[in-house]
Amino acid sequence: MRVRIAAGLIGVVFGVTLCWSGMSSPDVIRGALLFEHSYLFLFFASAVGTAAGGLALLRRRERRAVLIDTPLVWTRDSPARRHVIGAVLFGVGWGVADACPGPIATQIGQGSGWAVFTLVGTVAGVYLFLHRSLPETEPALDVKPSPNPATGIAGG
Repeated sequence: MRVRIAAGLIGVVFGVTLCWSGMSSPDVIRGALLFEHSYLFLFFASAVGTAAGGLALLRRRERRAVLIDTPLVWTRDSPARRHVIGAVLFGVGWGVADACPGPIATQIGQGSGWAVFTLVGTVAGVYLFLHRSLPETEPALDVKPSPNPATGIAGG
């Protein structure tokens, strides 16, 4: 239950941050895509910096604590054709809709009716991807969480 509450709070903070920063505004997105304003790119750079710092901390934790519940696997894969095609489709969709899939929920919450079309397009794209007849591109690992030594409960 605590995990769900924490996830909900993180989601609320993420949504508030998207609204506060202007990331849910099509005008801000359009201005950045037309290279009229650098605000969005500076926001992206801060997100990349935060993620890089977080990954560095995780890697250092992994080196120090060899025995953790589920070891992290760090792999470096070269971009494949499917990555390039996916990036192009994502970018074109973003440019046409003036919206990233991230703030769709905040746009709907703000009463932007046009965001419903972006939501429908995103759901349709995910549905088509999941129901295509091609083999799975990145199979999920069959990892079962080990029991917490303190409680004896898996994942708790």
